[in-house]
Order: sequence, then structure tokens, then C-alpha cells
Amino acid sequence: MLYEIIGYIASGLVAVSLMMSSLLRLRLINLVGAICFTAYGLLIGAYPVAAVNAFIIVINSYYLYQMLRSREYFTLLEVLKGSRFLHYFLNFHQAEIAAFFPGFMYKETEEQLAFFVLRDMVPTGLFIAQPAGEGIARILLDYVAPGYRDLQVARFVYREHAHLFREKGIHRLVAEAATPKHARYLERMGFRAGDDTAKTYTLNVH
Repeated sequence: MLYEIIGYIASGLVAVSLMMSSLLRLRLINLVGAICFTAYGLLIGAYPVAAVNAFIIVINSYYLYQMLRSREYFTLLEVLKGSRFLHYFLNFHQAEIAAFFPGFMYKETEEQLAFFVLRDMVPTGLFIAQPAGEGIARILLDYVAPGYRDLQVARFVYREHAHLFREKGIHRLVAEAATPKHARYLERMGFRAGDDTAKTYTLNVH
């Protein structure tokens, strides 16, 4: 019975790993699953199962080492007026953007703050906010492409580049969470839930 439990745990971990949008999380959870499968194979005498998963452990460990030791380059790229690439990006990710930001429609304004987040020169995130007076800006879009949702893009924007908002006279960011997942993301970034029923979250820019 104990052996079966180990096998079920291993299967569950491998299945969950394939649901991760972050490659780092996928590798970590898959590694733990492979370790459990190796132990399971040895315990029941299924040595081919143990051997294959031992090989998977080596592969996952190698790529995790490479990912953790490499230093990624982040930078911001301002969206210029009439940017064609912006529209290509929005159209390509249209379905996912609609899921996280239902009702979002891009409308260019003079006061708007909009920039791409480049990660190793790959446009992985798009941030758009609209100033609302009195040092407040309302976040219209804070989107990160699948495969890069390990919060590093968000930390780069909200923590390492908080001065960007202050330089533009923005001292408070306001966002609306359309889904529980988005609400959890905002909370992890330091946003505080408001008292209204519109699921409004605010972040004081320090």
C-alpha cells in the first residue's frame, strides 16, 4: 500500500509539473516527481522505471543548474506613439489578455504610461497605466507572456523600477482583479485589497 501511495504521488507531481506556465517551476516539480518515481521503481523492482527516471533527474538537475546560475538581462522599452508592434503583440495574446483583463481595449492617449518589459531582449511583458490625477494611476494592463510568469518581470517593474512611477508623479497604483488568480498575483506584489466590492487593489509607490 505504501508503494502504491509513492507511485500515485509521483504520477501526480509529474502531471502537475506539466500544468506550470513557469519553466522553473515545471523543472522543480518534475524533478521531485522523478525522484519519487525512481524510489517507486526500486521499491517494486521495476528497474527500467527507476533507470529512466534517474536519467530524468540528471537532465532536470542540469537544466535547473543552468537556469539558476545564469543572470538574465531585464530592461524597459517605452511604447512609442503609433507603435505597430504593440498592436501585433496585443493581437497575438488577445485571448489570454481577455481572460485576465476582460473588457480591455487599447486606446492611445497622450498621458498614458506604456512600456514593454524585455527579458534577454525578448518582449515578455506589457504594462499600460492611465494617470487619474492626484498622483494616482490606474493599471489598464499588466500582462506577462506564458513561460515567463515566475514573478521576475513583476518584481522588475514594481520593485526595481518603482522610481519610474515616482518620476512621473505617480505615488499610487490602482488595479482591478478580474480573477482570483490575478488577485493573488497582486497581493504577492504588495497590493492591498480595498473595501469595495469591485475587487480594487492599491499599491503605494515608495
